[in-house]
Amino acid sequence: MDFVKKHIEWLPVVAIVVILGGSLPYKFGGSAETAHIFDVVGTFLGLDFFKSAGGYIIGIAEAIACVLLLIPRTRAFGALLTLGIMAGAITFHLFSPLGVTVQWMENGEMHEDGSLFYLAVVSFVSALWLVIRHKQDLLNTNA
Repeated sequence: MDFVKKHIEWLPVVAIVVILGGSLPYKFGGSAETAHIFDVVGTFLGLDFFKSAGGYIIGIAEAIACVLLLIPRTRAFGALLTLGIMAGAITFHLFSPLGVTVQWMENGEMHEDGSLFYLAVVSFVSALWLVIRHKQDLLNTNA
């Protein structure tokens, strides 16, 4: 039982790293879905630079979060970064024209994907659990 208590936090870490890490090729590869998402968010925010650079900015932040999560001493900070990124993703899915189910045109065909919202929720809940578990690490300024 001590082994489980000691290593249980690897489950949410792996979940987050698989979800965020799995999205990186799309963010850095210029996929049509990613371009649509950041075009909608950039337009909604009135930030033209975010239309073209948003995927790269968020992708870099997610890559940093993954690295921080994999290192036990920096895990709390990776979880906090993930929490912020996913709070933003969930907010834009719910309160912008993006919607829970993302719809975009690619090669003349309409596509839709509702999984991104739910993966953001899973990542958010996992990161929240890690932040709560590592609350003292985040509050301790003597580290």
